[in-house]
Amino acid sequence: MTDTSKWTPYVLAILRIITALLFLEHATMKFLQFPGPIQGVPYPLPTIMIIAGAIEVITSALMLVGFQTRIAAFIASGEMAAAYFMGHMPYGFWPAVNMGEVAILFCFIFLYIAFAGGGAWTLDTARRPATA
Repeated sequence: MTDTSKWTPYVLAILRIITALLFLEHATMKFLQFPGPIQGVPYPLPTIMIIAGAIEVITSALMLVGFQTRIAAFIASGEMAAAYFMGHMPYGFWPAVNMGEVAILFCFIFLYIAFAGGGAWTLDTARRPATA
């Protein structure tokens, strides 16, 4: 069997980057209504949506470049857990019914990144002094 462990940091970096871009899209939908408005959300945005959007912009930008990745991912994971329980769970127990699958996936991907780190290609790694 082929040893794929050498690819782990690179695949983790790709997961981090793609997930951060998708998360940033949620913020642009809130603030810019791009690529489209969020269905059922009134404008001007309620305060809780402004706070959520700010968290999404900041944490996704940090994760995208890999700066303070673990902290940003942990905060984003918490936001998605809150989003699930506040915004989806009231509509039913099953995520497929309450439309909460995306929030759950974001929550657990970010939780994994918070513990695993950002992988390759991060500013966090570039800032660390080289070890001999």
